[in-house]
Amino acid sequence: MAALVTDSPTLRQLTLRYHELATPDLLNPAERQVWDAARAATAHSYAPYSHFHVGAALLLADGSLVQGTNQENAAYPSGLCAERTALFGLAGSRPSPPPRIVGMSVAGRPAEGDFSPALPCGACRQVMLEYEMRQGEPIWLLLPSLSGTVLRFDSLADLLPFHFSATDLPARA
Repeated sequence: MAALVTDSPTLRQLTLRYHELATPDLLNPAERQVWDAARAATAHSYAPYSHFHVGAALLLADGSLVQGTNQENAAYPSGLCAERTALFGLAGSRPSPPPRIVGMSVAGRPAEGDFSPALPCGACRQVMLEYEMRQGEPIWLLLPSLSGTVLRFDSLADLLPFHFSATDLPARA
């Protein structure tokens, strides 16, 4: 039996879910804490080549914060993004099982100038989502937008709807 073939593809539409807050002043106290921690972390980044300093902050269930920064290297692509340094640092420094991550934020700024959007790259989105999937609970994310508002994602899965996971790997015998 032959498969049904059509001349035109089916158009589908994808909707991303996020909240947009007009200003960081509308964040609740926990969100504001992680927002400010990500911004503060930019002071410790190592960005001698791009001169774009990125900080990330994780809010853990116990109320503690973990920060990460971008770390560049002259031998591209040996550097690492702030999001991954925060997540990998947490996993490497805390006993198993890793503590539950409640939320996170990312901030960026040029060497000279004010804060600007610093959206996670594809590799960071994949790593972030895998941490969410491992803990089995959503992690909210705060990002600055191009217009100066705050974007709040309720789950990292909302940021990467077509993701790769362990279920995509072949079964091992």
